[in-house]
Amino acid sequence: MVATSEFTDIIYEKADHVARITINRPKSLNAYTNHTMRELVLAIQDASFDGEVGVVVITGAGDRAFCAGGDVKWEDEGGLEATYDYFPDIHNAIRCCLKPVIARVNGYSIGGGNHMAYACDLTIAADHAIFGQNGPSVGSPADGFTVARLSTIIGHKRAREMWFLNRKYTAAQMLDWGLVNAVVPYDKLDEEVDQWCQEILAKSPTCLRVNKASFEGALDNLRNPTFSVQRMLAPNYLGSEEQMEGTKAFLEKRKPDFNKFRRDVPELYTSAS
Repeated sequence: MVATSEFTDIIYEKADHVARITINRPKSLNAYTNHTMRELVLAIQDASFDGEVGVVVITGAGDRAFCAGGDVKWEDEGGLEATYDYFPDIHNAIRCCLKPVIARVNGYSIGGGNHMAYACDLTIAADHAIFGQNGPSVGSPADGFTVARLSTIIGHKRAREMWFLNRKYTAAQMLDWGLVNAVVPYDKLDEEVDQWCQEILAKSPTCLRVNKASFEGALDNLRNPTFSVQRMLAPNYLGSEEQMEGTKAFLEKRKPDFNKFRRDVPELYTSAS
């Protein structure tokens, strides 16, 4: 079992067969660092193998954010590569968890936070929640399974819109798109999540494990843990001027200027000439 007293970035609680994992960094809109990600993975794995736990709930502290993705200040200090290396572990922990995992979305669910919410088996949102991706806007090169999985949930056209345009969407829109299962007023969020937990706990745990493994097995063709699209197409991207432009623009509260990189042709396409 995990020594929960040692966690600093999350709150991990277990009661009445429900494991609740709360990202506890509200001052940064529950954005994560590599330390946060490591704690999340440890807690999810612990809940998975705890025979007393029947369902897992992931959320963020406060009422402003579920998770705003990677902490940009940390990424600016060299954390982006760590994000790129560690974040798939969260997806894998959720996928491999032997119990259903519910995302309790209590506010902004952006970037890596949005990844996490749609990686969960079920997503229940407060009506003020906002969803969206921001990778191309800030120079963060998410790729592979974490990107492609969204198309299996909301369809290719809408997934590509979310990733290419980086718009922000309301909880009501995401309910319509199928990204979330239910939307309720914030003061009813815990009641709604509890109701879903109780319905799950009334079901056969073995059947639920079989159901979940069946859903995840169908996605295995999307996942190759040894393959990186980013490292194939742009092996020198992390730490490059283009990547840093996105991070600096965010920190300086201005629009990034990516036009100066528009004519750069990846070496992949020039080496054969």
